Amino acid sequence: MELSSTSRLARRLGSVLEPVVGQVYFSPECHANYEALGFDASPGDANGVALPDGSAYFASRGSVLGQVPGEVIAAAFGVFSAAVVVPSVQLAWTRTDADTIRAARADGAVGQLRRLLGPRPAGTDRALDLLRRASAPLPINGRAMAAGIAALDVPDDPLAALWHTGDFLREYRGDCHNAAWVAAGLTATDIGILTELSWGMPTRSYSRTRGWTSDEFDASEHRLRNLGHLDGEGAATHMSQPGRHAREAIEVATDEQMAPAISALGDDIEELFAILTPWGEAIRAGRGYLGAGPHDLG
Repeated sequence: MELSSTSRLARRLGSVLEPVVGQVYFSPECHANYEALGFDASPGDANGVALPDGSAYFASRGSVLGQVPGEVIAAAFGVFSAAVVVPSVQLAWTRTDADTIRAARADGAVGQLRRLLGPRPAGTDRALDLLRRASAPLPINGRAMAAGIAALDVPDDPLAALWHTGDFLREYRGDCHNAAWVAAGLTATDIGILTELSWGMPTRSYSRTRGWTSDEFDASEHRLRNLGHLDGEGAATHMSQPGRHAREAIEVATDEQMAPAISALGDDIEELFAILTPWGEAIRAGRGYLGAGPHDLG
């Protein structure tokens, strides 16, 4: 399927933002801040990239919604089992509050950027202007995570403001993606399985980290077969051609919701890509984010 200009640019925007913004989940500075609040240390690393503690992850990312129950955070994140999220958040709120861990998250995210890129990397002011322009026309209705960020004060420091605005755009796309797969009649395990297969990964590999059980995956595979989205059995399970079309249609629906941002940037979008791409490369080289892989948008 040939991509439209909107899809191509929306996916590239997501891809260049990912390491710059998503490094918050792997930042040693964040992990140290969370430990100081009573959370566990990073449970280990993946090729030198420090992984997040689960309870701190759910509470810190979900803190943009306020001091809410785990059920609300599970609903907003979309793809995690509430059976894992709810007790993790309950534990987190015995250790800290939303405002405190949200501040620790932002401080750690910007701290890693400063360590790996410098206090004010070249292009910061221009990239911030462009990200603000991209964000301005996006409606928050139906986008809970993005709305939570939009309600917060924007930092005065340019690099901190850039990360904050990038976090809004990243979560906005995530909100749009959730809306797209829900509208397509899929469940969280359905979209997890289809996404794994679209990435060329075995089923129940990446999506198992979201806390789902074998019974839940079994039910999802049965449902996807009935829809005609899966062929093969066991380790030979793969997406059918209709399944590939259905999965791509969800991604296109996600892209189309980003159209106001793409339109607002116009031809200047290439300048934004030129600024952020080497930043992402430097962050990966510094083990601040996972190496290039299926978590990146094509």
